[in-house]
Amino acid sequence: MTSRTPCPCGLPESYEECCGRFHGGAAAAPTAERLMRSRYTAFVRLDAAYLLRTWHPRTRPARLDLDPGTRWTGLEILAAEAGSAFHSTGTVTFRASFRGGSLHERSRFERVDGAWVYVDGEFLD
Repeated sequence: MTSRTPCPCGLPESYEECCGRFHGGAAAAPTAERLMRSRYTAFVRLDAAYLLRTWHPRTRPARLDLDPGTRWTGLEILAAEAGSAFHSTGTVTFRASFRGGSLHERSRFERVDGAWVYVDGEFLD
């Protein structure tokens, strides 16, 4: 039975129908924005393996220690440029809220062997 709880990424589908299928490997994120949303959800769910798997090999850290005390409370996509099935690069500007603050970033994405990966991000005010 599928949970009807909306996915943490902000889209109306359930986690299983939305980001869960990317996390589980059943599908790859089709756009840079969907990868951004699935990576946010991976932070919410403390899925370091997915975050590392979807990080560009050129910029990926050797390990990732997530803080289980961080309580993510929402994702707002402010802009997405390129990053579709017809592009090889893209950027997504977002604000991710957590209890006590927020993170505002412009993230860069590229395709590696046909799959979208996170390259790096620039923190914004």
